[in-house]
Amino acid sequence: MLMKAYSVDLRQKVIDAYNQQEGSQRQLAKRFRVSLSFIQDLLKRYRSDGTIEPRAHGGGRSATFNPEQRARVAQLVAATNDATLEELSVQVEQHIGVQVSRATMGRVVQQLNLTWKKNSTRN
Repeated sequence: MLMKAYSVDLRQKVIDAYNQQEGSQRQLAKRFRVSLSFIQDLLKRYRSDGTIEPRAHGGGRSATFNPEQRARVAQLVAATNDATLEELSVQVEQHIGVQVSRATMGRVVQQLNLTWKKNSTRN
């Protein structure tokens, strides 16, 4: 689960309270209902960089498909809505040139809010 950064407003309140010596780091953590490590990291960043802004997101894995490719996947699913996820994966590789696993194909279909059905005559 992705957690959001604490607001700049809260960060500023913590810094102000610390600068006015309104309590120890531990007491401030309890008062503002944050972890002690957040207080320590915030103060360290404030002292070293002079900023209280949250750091930018570190990134993560890039998307498997760009918007054009996602549209092509949607077309493929619409054209062959009785294909299994494995068959869709093969079609994507043939038509788009991107190799994806069955699980990834399932996530992409789900993210696009598409429906597909497995043909009941197949095993």
